[in-house]
This record gives sequence, structure tokens and C-alpha cells, in this order.
Amino acid sequence: MNDSVFRNILDAYPYEIVFCDRTHTVCWMNRTAKRRYGSAVRVGRSIFNCHNEGTKPKIEAFLARADAGEDEMFETLNGSTGEREFFVPVRDDAGAVIGYFERHEVPWDRARADKPVGDYWTDGAREKPDPAD
Repeated sequence: MNDSVFRNILDAYPYEIVFCDRTHTVCWMNRTAKRRYGSAVRVGRSIFNCHNEGTKPKIEAFLARADAGEDEMFETLNGSTGEREFFVPVRDDAGAVIGYFERHEVPWDRARADKPVGDYWTDGAREKPDPAD
């Protein structure tokens, strides 16, 4: 398969993907990320334009753990959105960590179980997660 097929697959993915290299430069964003973040995150700029510099030690610690062999790592439960957030290292063919992205899980809402995940970004369904779910 060629690169455009992989880009199209990632663009179809309903969760945001913002891929950063080891220097914390945003290298690529899928369609969902562009829709969710708008101009707050831009390819070619530091991820710290949207994350404050205080998160840099946390990201560096995740990178060190990834270099030691860990794969996806739990970061936090976002209290304002109800999302679980994970740090996901990306490796080259030799296994070296070349970058990372953050994976978010949208909280499940029983009343909207048939709603596509991508619609959560625009209709406010994520704004008030029900902790009972």
C-alpha cells in the first residue's frame, strides 16, 4: 500500500491523532485532530504551543519509558471531558522511538450508544460525562 492509503485510513479514524517527533514538533495531524483543535495546533510548530512547558518533563519521562521498551502508557483521566488519555510511542522498523501521539478515549454514553464517535467533537456530547457509565 502507498502512503496515501495509510493517510486516508488515519483520516477516517474518529479520534484525533497529532503525531510529534522527538523534538516535540507536530509533524502530522489527522482530519479529526484538525477539526477538534483548529488553529491551536499546527504542523511544524511545537506541541507546547497548546500544552504548556510544564508538561515537557512528563512527556520526556514517557519518552524515557518508551526507550526502555514500554508501549502505550496511561497518562490521566481528564476531569473536564471524561476522557482517558494515553501516551503512545511510535517506533521505526528497528524499534527506536521516533515520536509519539496522545490517544484519547471518549466516555461511553448509554443514551447515545449509536452515535458515531466523531460526532462527539462537535455536538457537545462530551461536555458532561456521566460518571455512572
